[in-house]
Amino acid sequence: MSEERKTIYLCLAHMSEEGLEQKYVKEAFDTNWVVPMGPNVNAFEEDLRKFVTGNVESKVYRDSSWLGATPSTWHLDEKLKDTKVICLSAGTAAVHLALIACGVKSGDEVCVQSFTFCASSHPITYLGAKPIFIDSERETWNMDPELLEKAILDRKEKTGKYPKAIIPVALYGMPYDCERIMAIANKYDLPVIEDAAEGMGSRFNGQILGTFGRFGVLSFNGNKMITTSGGGALVCRNEEDANNVMWHATQARDAYPYYQHTEIGFNYRMSNVCAGIGRGQMTVLEDHIAHHKHVQSLYEELLKDVSGVHIHKQPADPRYDANFWLCAATLDADVKIKGQENAYKEVIKTAVSGAAGVIKAVESTTTDCQPNENVEALRVFMLGKKVECRPVWKPMHKQPVYADAVAYTNGVSEEVFKVGFCLPAGPYVTDDDVKYIVECIKEAIV
Repeated sequence: MSEERKTIYLCLAHMSEEGLEQKYVKEAFDTNWVVPMGPNVNAFEEDLRKFVTGNVESKVYRDSSWLGATPSTWHLDEKLKDTKVICLSAGTAAVHLALIACGVKSGDEVCVQSFTFCASSHPITYLGAKPIFIDSERETWNMDPELLEKAILDRKEKTGKYPKAIIPVALYGMPYDCERIMAIANKYDLPVIEDAAEGMGSRFNGQILGTFGRFGVLSFNGNKMITTSGGGALVCRNEEDANNVMWHATQARDAYPYYQHTEIGFNYRMSNVCAGIGRGQMTVLEDHIAHHKHVQSLYEELLKDVSGVHIHKQPADPRYDANFWLCAATLDADVKIKGQENAYKEVIKTAVSGAAGVIKAVESTTTDCQPNENVEALRVFMLGKKVECRPVWKPMHKQPVYADAVAYTNGVSEEVFKVGFCLPAGPYVTDDDVKYIVECIKEAIV
């Protein structure tokens, strides 16, 4: 077997019960569709379109009361009837193409959530545009609508024009306040690009995230709710936008019998092989969402009496329906952890927290914005117990690469970064695993 094929089969970590991933991947090889685009891509896009628009029925929808599963949530929502989904090589590519479709150019400004992974903001800089970072509201940790409107008005006053777009993020799968953010966007006639990369299947008021704005970004990276080993998709609300995105994703070729280009395009389409994995994964998506919710509820129950440890919960407002891609928590600053006296004493030489690839060597053990010593000590202690306990995302406005960026802050994301951490919640995390993890946390506390 070639190294390429070995890699593909090793990527099937979250396999459907029927083994459909292998079936569709084998079809791709058997028919020699081992290229971008192809039958699997078309079918995967249709599966995704049905899912995000609600035009799909499943066992979980019919039987699970926790989803508020009424017919209106699993039959086609008429206002989404023109929705198209384009499969791409990554969620980052989806953000990039959405910005292009919104007309973002060099020198423009884009409002983007600060408390997020870099893929939300880096594509802005690809275009020579400028990210305007917006801090978080305390309850959801997502974009603060009041700060967003303040930023929009302030940028208009300072630059003479409004930002070109808004990018809210579903942090760890938690819905943002879609109602307020969309109201502000509509008030100032600004397009919204929803970064729902972590929020696959999360809902706000019964509607799937990624279908509120002009565009919605999905991710199928290896650690997401479903995976294609790598890849993403862009939810488009109409055919015109979808065609424009498709054109830019396939090198922006003009309709001549030879290669002619009037705009810069990109090689961003998903491969037929990866899409085959995605087709199989769609059959277990609802089960994965249900499992993540179950793990979250178990953490909430088992940690409720652990002093100083607070699992992050979704708002009591019934409109919020998070997928709990990762279960996040905070640790009070006065909680002492075993080994805390050694926190930040050694320079890290290998990738941590699920990171992959090459990391840049550093000389200092600390930065001017980092988790508290007890949070770092908990990470190290849990690692010794074979449990990954990740830091939460470092706010983008505190990243050295964005030292000169404009930010509208209230201190929330920096505060959460100091005390926050994430716990395992994937499809193979069992009830016994959660119990073990909680017991390890208890053991770590002095």
